[in-house]
Amino acid sequence: MSSTTVNTAVPAAGTSAPRKLRLGALTALVIGSMIGSGVFGLPHDMANAAGPLAILIGWGITAIGMLALVFVYQSLSMRKPDLDAGPYAYAQAGFGPFIGFNAAWGYWLSAWIGNVSYAVLVFSALSYFFPFFGDGNTWQAVLGASVLLWAVHFLILSGVRQAAFVNVITTVAKIAPIVLFIAVAAVAFKLDVFSMDFSGPADGSLGGLLDQVKSTMLVTLWVFIGIEGASVVSSRAERRRDIGAATIAGFLTCLGLYALVSLLSLGVMQRPELAGLQNPSMAGVLEHVVGPWGAVLVNIAVVVSVCGAFLSWTLFAAEIANVAAKRQTLPRLFATDNATGSPASALWITNALVQVFLFVTLYSQSTYQALYYIASTAILVPYVFSGAYALKLALTGESYGAGENRSLGLVAGLVATVYGCWLVYAAGPAYLFMCAMLYAPGIVAHVIARREAGQRLFHPAEAVLAAGLLVAAIWAGYDVWAGIISPL
Repeated sequence: MSSTTVNTAVPAAGTSAPRKLRLGALTALVIGSMIGSGVFGLPHDMANAAGPLAILIGWGITAIGMLALVFVYQSLSMRKPDLDAGPYAYAQAGFGPFIGFNAAWGYWLSAWIGNVSYAVLVFSALSYFFPFFGDGNTWQAVLGASVLLWAVHFLILSGVRQAAFVNVITTVAKIAPIVLFIAVAAVAFKLDVFSMDFSGPADGSLGGLLDQVKSTMLVTLWVFIGIEGASVVSSRAERRRDIGAATIAGFLTCLGLYALVSLLSLGVMQRPELAGLQNPSMAGVLEHVVGPWGAVLVNIAVVVSVCGAFLSWTLFAAEIANVAAKRQTLPRLFATDNATGSPASALWITNALVQVFLFVTLYSQSTYQALYYIASTAILVPYVFSGAYALKLALTGESYGAGENRSLGLVAGLVATVYGCWLVYAAGPAYLFMCAMLYAPGIVAHVIARREAGQRLFHPAEAVLAAGLLVAAIWAGYDVWAGIISPL
């Protein structure tokens, strides 16, 4: 099995080579993958467990940590142009096959579990118009989500470039109502409302300041997942330098939109009122200011936005699994392309699992928020090791020229790594245990891939890590069985 990447595959007879993605399409993929469902739930999700001061601190930490991650991906895309699969490729190059496998597996898990949460939210928003969709987990909602899933599936099978073009359109359509919301909220903003219980309620019901800040971390991480989108599809980029430019543009755009949505909302409605809103809570805030048409607009925007993000993340999930299989990290079952250059086998496997989990939400009555917490936690492994790889390169001087200043690489890599570790701490044991249950079955896939490649299954340190992961998964399974934690 060769290490040929997706874009270098020989096209089938009678077809032309897949066309490359330009800066606009790459930027739209980054923004489109980040702006999905999270921004429309920010007023409730941030106010639910934190006061204005903690939310400000949370955004500050997130801005610094994510900016460091942006510099990491920008730097690595130029210093390691041969690594075409973003977070997974960086983890493997820096820390070996098993760590690389878990980065690919974790990213893939995060992508398709996140898509389940998107499907739930689409039909939760549609329940504003059609009440039988409920919270997005009734049988009618699951049926509708299944139709959406397979429509996106066949769109991507028709060609990645066509899917990227549709994503550009949905990205523009989703930003417009968010900008309108910000303008309306800015006019309605009242400083006395914003400053009320600035440090949290006096009764301490939200805990101390540190507890409140921690509670914002998975929310802010969720809305920024996708920052690495241009790196994931870097093999399809027309120009290498566009990867970094698209990542920076996407980050700055989304940071401004997110911070304004959450902070301005705290000056429109009191924190307990925001915490009591149903998601998408942006609809409740806009309705409070302008009346029912505001809720109608936001719920329509949610449907458009989440459908666009669903498209982006379906592509990312299939792409990371496809490239990892071609590099002998995942089983070769994931490696097949079709005549248009789309990652066909990985797409079928991914969407089959999304379909299964949609049925799980029907029977478990799972919520959107629980699903996105799990998806956010699952992606921490590739994020942490991306930062650590950039730090390693800066420390060793690999990929740096003689006398080249390494200060930015050192700082960005260190901050990104520390930020990732802080997120692991902030996630808490419950979601980490749930992720262990999802990571552990991947050991079987790792063994299959290594055997297919004729390579050693585990080095000693990797065997210890695998054993620890199995122990954590068994422990988590017992806690679920005992009712100590709930999987969804």
